[in-house]
Amino acid sequence: MRPSRTAAVHATLGAVSVVMLVPFYWVLKTSLTGENIFQYPPALLPRVMHPFYYVDVWYYIPFVRYVINSVIVSVIVVAANLVCNALAAYALTLRFRGKRAIVALLLSCMLIPFQATIIPAYLITKELHLLNSHLGLALPLCSTIVCIFVFKASFDAVPRSLIDAARIDGLAEWRIIRHVMLPLSTSAIATTVILSFIWSWNSFLWPLIVIRNPEMQTLPLGLSTFLSYMENTTGALYAFCIMVLAPGVALFLLEQRRFIDGLTSGATKG
Repeated sequence: MRPSRTAAVHATLGAVSVVMLVPFYWVLKTSLTGENIFQYPPALLPRVMHPFYYVDVWYYIPFVRYVINSVIVSVIVVAANLVCNALAAYALTLRFRGKRAIVALLLSCMLIPFQATIIPAYLITKELHLLNSHLGLALPLCSTIVCIFVFKASFDAVPRSLIDAARIDGLAEWRIIRHVMLPLSTSAIATTVILSFIWSWNSFLWPLIVIRNPEMQTLPLGLSTFLSYMENTTGALYAFCIMVLAPGVALFLLEQRRFIDGLTSGATKG
């Protein structure tokens, strides 16, 4: 690629990145200034900044309790996804009768939105006596089809000769997954961790249905509670959003290379 063309591509990508980052900058600026977001012309640079809105979020509601609940649920979801999705993906790499039908069934299930299955999910959770509990909050997200196929694409890239050699050495199937497949699938692990964490961290509809005790609320539910306490919510609301978004953004920035590799592992060969 010619240098002039490369510079044009980089300039275009840079401009697109700036446009996409404008909403994040605006949320951060408003959380520090509390300015009216509907004023015209809008102020591009902050005038007077102070952290008082973050202090309001911290003290007006039991923010720490909401964070603890969200962390517990996210840890359960991430751990369950790593175990369940890795086992399911390894099974799909084996040869057995009906494999194509199972893969087609899983792909077709991805077309069904969660809202369409929320009633049976609620009834199952109720029968298991998991309503108003951390495990009940995490149950619907303990395994995701997208992450199963992310693991499958990574496992398919592992040479079959390596797996056969492990079986000759007497390793059981679960030990092959633990000591052979997973160490060679760090990109799939990072992708699963990021996706499952963000999905559980930002979940609102399911906790809204299964939670009755205010002390069991997660951060998205805590936002609605916070709005009931504050009258002028512009700066405080945006401060709350920043505090909720920060862990997910930080996790993505730390593992973005492996995340991209995990999503594109099945797109190329060699």
